[in-house]
Amino acid sequence: MPDSVGGITVPATRLAQEATELVRESTNELVYHHSRRVYFWGSLQGRIRDLSFDPELLYVGAMFHDLGLNEQFRNSGRRFEIDGADEARSFLQSHGVPEDSIRRVWTAIALHTTPGIPDFMEPEIALVTAGIEFDVLGFHFDAISDAEREAVVSLHPRPEFKRRILEAFTEGIKDKPQTTFGNVKADVLQHYVPGFERGDFVTTILESPWPE
Repeated sequence: MPDSVGGITVPATRLAQEATELVRESTNELVYHHSRRVYFWGSLQGRIRDLSFDPELLYVGAMFHDLGLNEQFRNSGRRFEIDGADEARSFLQSHGVPEDSIRRVWTAIALHTTPGIPDFMEPEIALVTAGIEFDVLGFHFDAISDAEREAVVSLHPRPEFKRRILEAFTEGIKDKPQTTFGNVKADVLQHYVPGFERGDFVTTILESPWPE
């Protein structure tokens, strides 16, 4: 299977190859294909925005961004984004990657469900979120050509993706609902988990233990 679309190529490095193998072995087809698409969408948007970015770091960020949804993390008590970011950090440290590069990947994964911030950070951070928002939400859909979209989806199909990714989100976070406070995943639990009560920022302030 070719690893190139519209001149965007998956890095042919040992690091990228091992990242691919790890994610393919530890997640399902849904997450694997979604993660690969995120890399292509992010890279294509990086080209459109004329951003200089490290393809290898973008690739690892894309591949690891949903790893925290795996069953092994469902009782961690932490946001799934942090679980995935920490896994990426351990992986990169084991390969001797410089600390500043590790920070970029960690931050890209940790912030990928926090809209409005990644766009103002380093390109690798901004483009992981851009790729995710394109694949999941369809943001800036027409910025990428029909031919490029079709080529990526041909490589990494998305059958019933909307329904299936929402199921994956629900399964990954329903056992730690408190971690959705203040981020977009609270919307998922509100729709799919009976009895879920989302946290309210104003109520939290008014009911805090401060006496006034």
